[in-house]
Amino acid sequence: MNAVTADFLAERTRAIKPSPSMMAKSRVDQLRAQGRDIVDFTVGEPDLPTPGHIVQAGIDTLNSGDIRYTSSVGAKPLLDAVRAKFKHENGLEYGTDELIVGVGAKQLIFTALAATVQAGDEVIIPAPYWVSYPDMVLVNDGTPVVVVCPESDGFKLTPDALERAITPRTKWVLLNTPSNPTGAMYGADELRALAAVLARHPHVWLLTDEIYEHLAYGEARHQSPAAVAPELAARTLTINGVSKAYAMTGWRLGYAGGPKALIKAMATLISQSTSCVSAISQSAARVALTADQQCVRDANALFHDRRDRIVALLNEVPGIRCPVPEGAFYVYPSVEGLLGKSTPAGQRLGGDLDVVMYLLDEAGVACLDGAAYGLSPYLRLSFATSMENIEEGCRRIREACARLA
Repeated sequence: MNAVTADFLAERTRAIKPSPSMMAKSRVDQLRAQGRDIVDFTVGEPDLPTPGHIVQAGIDTLNSGDIRYTSSVGAKPLLDAVRAKFKHENGLEYGTDELIVGVGAKQLIFTALAATVQAGDEVIIPAPYWVSYPDMVLVNDGTPVVVVCPESDGFKLTPDALERAITPRTKWVLLNTPSNPTGAMYGADELRALAAVLARHPHVWLLTDEIYEHLAYGEARHQSPAAVAPELAARTLTINGVSKAYAMTGWRLGYAGGPKALIKAMATLISQSTSCVSAISQSAARVALTADQQCVRDANALFHDRRDRIVALLNEVPGIRCPVPEGAFYVYPSVEGLLGKSTPAGQRLGGDLDVVMYLLDEAGVACLDGAAYGLSPYLRLSFATSMENIEEGCRRIREACARLA
């Protein structure tokens, strides 16, 4: 068998890197296979089972034998459910021809970029960002324009920073609220201020990733930018999905609403790539969106308690400072206070990746470095894990940090 040489592979494969989250999961699996006891804070998916009534919908579809291709935009019963969801929960009115479902929200973001971005086009990405955003822009020949949003600004894009980042080549602004990795959420006034900037630049479109919308805590309330600023609706694509709210990550189903011409172009690309989403997943997602939402409220309460506990425990660790996230299921603590210290083996901690490796090797705790998300020196820890893991993991972190000189 001939070896694959570098020049055989397309240039685009060298422009991007593997997902840090998936690489971390692989590393954790390897260590566990070697017998290591690892507390894993890397995985961005609920540790809960998919609710039984949703699973049953998938089983019923299997048993019916009616498992066929659907339209590339999605089956009409699911599109009707998505349309009703957007209207009643987000205040967004879409026609059926303005909706599409995909193999996860990730596919829809990628497909929207593939349908619109060309060489020379720029996409504004606030940092900290979800790790896949810049690479999805790069693989579609675009240029990611990363705008650092410091903790002093709540890890959020400000109108002034947005204004400075826009050029004649800007195609999209990509906004994630609630945010992975920080849990930051944009309020209505903040979104209106950003919309006022975009109103002065009609060539710039807005792509909003709202996959964590149901994970908002305390007084925080999710706001859809296209509803808060309806004047932008004609150039806004709203992305969502069932993965996080309904513990359906493996079912792989996302949905989106936006202008008809864009949706049509995305459907054409999907028709030539994945054809459509599994009919089983579509039936289950329809039930998820239309049935009683108590399971979502229960999950929110559970994650709220976990958030409060992990924030309190991390803030007890000298050298770590953990802001309180408003949404999602991640904390993004600063480890600036640990930098410059030395491990028991004599290694100096020069950056957040050094801290990550120290905690993995010394304490058996897996987390991710802020550099992977575009802003250091921070760590990302997922609290989509049991309270027992949170308690044990934070105990290990505290003891490992106490051994630093």
